[in-house]
Amino acid sequence: MTSVDGARTPARLVELAVTDLGIIDHLALVLGPGMTALTGETGAGKTMVVGAIDLLLGGRAEASLVRSGAGEAVVEGRFDLGGEELILTRAVPADGRSRAYVNGRMATASVLADQAGALVDLHGQHAHQSLLATRTQRASLDRFAGIDLGRLRAAQAERRRLHREFELLGGDTGARAREADLLRFQVAELEDAGLVDPDEDRLLDEHEDLLAGAVSHREVAMHAVLVLTDDGGAVDGLGTAIAALDGHAPFQDHVERLRATQAEVGDAAAEIRKVGEGIEDDPARLAEIRERRQLLVDLRRKYGTAAVDDREGGAGSGTLHDVIAYRDAVTERLAHLEDHDARAAALGRELAGSEVEETAAAGEVGRARRKAGPDLAGAVQAHLRDLAMPNARIQVAVGDEDPGDDVAFLLAANPGAAAAPLTKVASGGELARSMLALRLVLSQAPPVLVFDEVDAG
Repeated sequence: MTSVDGARTPARLVELAVTDLGIIDHLALVLGPGMTALTGETGAGKTMVVGAIDLLLGGRAEASLVRSGAGEAVVEGRFDLGGEELILTRAVPADGRSRAYVNGRMATASVLADQAGALVDLHGQHAHQSLLATRTQRASLDRFAGIDLGRLRAAQAERRRLHREFELLGGDTGARAREADLLRFQVAELEDAGLVDPDEDRLLDEHEDLLAGAVSHREVAMHAVLVLTDDGGAVDGLGTAIAALDGHAPFQDHVERLRATQAEVGDAAAEIRKVGEGIEDDPARLAEIRERRQLLVDLRRKYGTAAVDDREGGAGSGTLHDVIAYRDAVTERLAHLEDHDARAAALGRELAGSEVEETAAAGEVGRARRKAGPDLAGAVQAHLRDLAMPNARIQVAVGDEDPGDDVAFLLAANPGAAAAPLTKVASGGELARSMLALRLVLSQAPPVLVFDEVDAG
């Protein structure tokens, strides 16, 4: 394990105390400035010390980490922040949840991680392997050169969106044409019907009943008028009763009521006469109403329970209101189908434009990456000389195809050796030092760097 105190900030890890963690009973490490190397045989507990630091960084706390027979494991780290002191503590009980403390005050593991994460960078035995990934090398180059990927990402997202929309607009051209033909027929039939009032069928029923019984309606009206107003009819009968009771004090109230009734009966008879005389026997109008009514019946049967795919509520219940709703839905669907070709052409133009924009953005990024590659290589190479690799040569290769996503770090560790990808030529130690050099170049290195098995290979 190597602990390096960086020169950028005054902060450093000055003491590490570990109790009952794994095979460690009690350990107290006092670390001086600069580099500290911790060596020992395999199984001596070097990696366990690294694990203790990982706990301070908010790492996963498991009961299995507690030394056999102990109640809990405790790790404490004391940092010198250039005149101020920071003490981080993590306690892992054999049963129950772990606890974290910052300067003696209880805190969450995430708070502990935030505090320590700015101070310590931990590399386990295989952490430096991430440098072998193309995405890590590419991201490092972009960070070093300050390359803005916003325009490229926006162009790529827009192209993907338009492409998805274009695919959704596709489908079976023949099926679409057949559906449009059917809908045109239906829309024409429904529009010719001139449907406006969803209660029209009820009103037609009333008119049909009136016209169909015109003769009968007139006859019963005239008969009723005769019964009420003819000699000896209801009006005369009421008059006779009024004359008989009038002048007799006990019945005066009844006389008034009978007179009111007589007047009301007379009015009713006049209204019945008027309505009866207004009823005409119109066979032509009756035929029109019956024809219209049958048309509405046919439309309800054909379209009242039909459904369009995108119509809310699904099929109707067979009313005239449902027929009108279906007409509106298929009219909208037909317009959508007829607009398909125009929309497809417009999308095609938008897609072509987005591809031009993406190509331009990719070219911009590719040129920036190729320009920055030698500068990054030189900066990393300079740090490798300070890390016992004086003859190392670094190259940053960027692919010819824009946006230059194919980034590869090449290393020639010894004089005369050909530069080759890190994946093929770098030992574990060379990888670790290359990662450290890259961290330093990118100004990502916190005050304390911890490497496990840094000398492997």
